[in-house]
Amino acid sequence: MHLPEPFVRRVLDELGEAEGRALCAALDGESPVSVRLNPAKCDGGTLPALSVARAVPWCAEGRYLETRPSFTLDTDFHAGMYYVQEASSQFVGHLLGGVSLEGARVLDLCAAPGGKTTLYASLVGEGGLVVANEIDRRRASVLADNVRKWGTGNIAVTTSEPRAVCDFEAWFDVVAVDAPCSGEGMFRKDDTAREEWSEANVRLCAARQDAILREAWRALKPGGTIIYSTCTFNRDEDEGSLERMLAWAGEEVVEAPEIAVDETWGIACGAVGPWRTFRFYPHRTCGEGFFAAVACKSFDAGGRSRAPKARRDVVAPVDRKSAAELSRWVRNPAEMRFVEIVGTCYAWPEVQAEALRALSAAVPVICSGVALGRLFKGRLKPDPALALYAGLERGAVAVAELFDEEALGYLRRQEVAAGGLAEGINLVCARGRALGFAKRIGGRVNNLYPNSLRIIKQ
Repeated sequence: MHLPEPFVRRVLDELGEAEGRALCAALDGESPVSVRLNPAKCDGGTLPALSVARAVPWCAEGRYLETRPSFTLDTDFHAGMYYVQEASSQFVGHLLGGVSLEGARVLDLCAAPGGKTTLYASLVGEGGLVVANEIDRRRASVLADNVRKWGTGNIAVTTSEPRAVCDFEAWFDVVAVDAPCSGEGMFRKDDTAREEWSEANVRLCAARQDAILREAWRALKPGGTIIYSTCTFNRDEDEGSLERMLAWAGEEVVEAPEIAVDETWGIACGAVGPWRTFRFYPHRTCGEGFFAAVACKSFDAGGRSRAPKARRDVVAPVDRKSAAELSRWVRNPAEMRFVEIVGTCYAWPEVQAEALRALSAAVPVICSGVALGRLFKGRLKPDPALALYAGLERGAVAVAELFDEEALGYLRRQEVAAGGLAEGINLVCARGRALGFAKRIGGRVNNLYPNSLRIIKQ
């Protein structure tokens, strides 16, 4: 499908004939393929399905691939060893290079499908917390699946209007707004983005972005960092959104620490008042079209940190005997708080447990910490998410190692041969990477891989 004609006219007018034509030509070319490795799970071992070409220069864990493999048929993909993330969007982590993040609270306000969420989770460490909000319940479900697969245990997925989650005022050290946009930067990858583009939609997106930025600002602590990003080129949704925000936020917005950018990366750096801006054009950088900006909230901005009034209390503590059983399943139980929500037991990072409790009482939370499973007669029936948790204590359960074809059969929820499994619950692994659980009962094996995640592709 051809590029929209009004879009072509605009980029030729804004960039000039030569630059505009070069951009349009790049948008009709091939997209690079990139992934981001999971530092909680990759310990220097090889990833056989990935033919790595070189590193993504602005992200320590980013890798460009020589060819696009069948990710669906790679067991390492299902084990959460890496995330398939477009290289340009990995730059948001670089924007936080000068920010102290250990133990920080990050709000990812428009989070699905989870590429940036999982990146932030790696940056804040085990003592930090990422609140990943997605208003669309279907997209939030995909986000939650990706969060569980990443396995860091320091993310809560919420499904609220931005206004509701931002009622946690002056509560977050970092607020990231990856704003819903007209998607011009995705024209190379996605024909649907071309089909749905219109000048009217650009205006609609800009208005929506303005409203989201107002809410995001409320949630940010004085002294905190705000990141704004889109996957579009037009000024109205990019620099224009920042200019309109400055009109009402004024001197509360101050510069972030300087961001080092190598000129060989091809990123167009600029500024909108105190905002530092970064534009990725596919004819200049190895990545899709992307816009990112960063600024800080003045320490003089004022505002008291507060959580909204609790609407319900869904969290119950577990008793000492139950806590002892749950403790067997995690490597650092002293650093976790064990709770029960509607019959399912969870492990929360102790340092963020009160924050998670406040969230759970005020907004819908569909995923938080690590879902451990349900207790029956004092024994844990593990949740599939526990298998993917990087802090799982493998000594708590028998381990069944499957070869690749057997493992793919397991991921398709096919029958698993009983011979290689111990009686009872087994952690199913491929290449030593955990995939899920199975239960052997005599000569029969119950495949406990979630039906919603099963591989359908043959």
